[in-house]
Amino acid sequence: MGPGFLSLPTMAGKPRGSGRTHVLDKGLTPDAVAGVLEVTGEHIDVWKFGWGVAYLDRGLDRKLRLLRAHRVTSCLGGTLLEIAWSQGRANECLAWAERAGLDAVEVSRGVVEMALDDKRELIKKAGHAFIVFAETGVKDPGAPLSAAQWQDEIADDLAAGATWIVTEGRESGTVGIYDGEGSPRRDIIDAAVSAAGVERVMFEAPRMAQQAWLINQFGPAVNLANIAPDDVLPLATLRLGLRADTAALSVSRSP
Repeated sequence: MGPGFLSLPTMAGKPRGSGRTHVLDKGLTPDAVAGVLEVTGEHIDVWKFGWGVAYLDRGLDRKLRLLRAHRVTSCLGGTLLEIAWSQGRANECLAWAERAGLDAVEVSRGVVEMALDDKRELIKKAGHAFIVFAETGVKDPGAPLSAAQWQDEIADDLAAGATWIVTEGRESGTVGIYDGEGSPRRDIIDAAVSAAGVERVMFEAPRMAQQAWLINQFGPAVNLANIAPDDVLPLATLRLGLRADTAALSVSRSP
């Protein structure tokens, strides 16, 4: 990685169990995806098709082929599955995602009212064909969950068969594990780590300051999600201490 003359933190190669970067696709063209993967594919582990983008994306097949070639896990965003569930069409949504060739699905309850028992059943159902990313937290800033509720829900999601826990942050970085200004809510983050272990949590962190805070708190191998495609390489520099915000990881480091 790089010319090799610097002593930097060691990051595992793919497939990685930690230090995973989860990208949010808001509707890139296949050619744009090809360009992103050509330059930064080695740093990307999960590619989530946000919201209902995959449902409308005419380039989905080509994009999935590109992701497979670069060993990147493709993931259906949770909002689409929530809406399908609310219409009694969850089975149809999962069957379509399987036919399309997606590797993973996100199971969430951030948009529609869904009982925890229903979420657990949806995780179990999805787990028959997919890697399951279970998201905790709601998108409405006026209805936050307590730390105890986060901890209990995460424990239940893991027991139901989820492989990864995703902590809600949205594209804005102003809900879930963050307050309205985008600052980390330490009690919620601690609850998530306590319930799942930091190695199984993917922290949504769309803002650079949030990424830097989590790296400084948990180390360069923390799992970070909802990263914009253009921010993949800047995030890699944060992980390696090649940016002022995390330079303590590399300054004066011994060979």
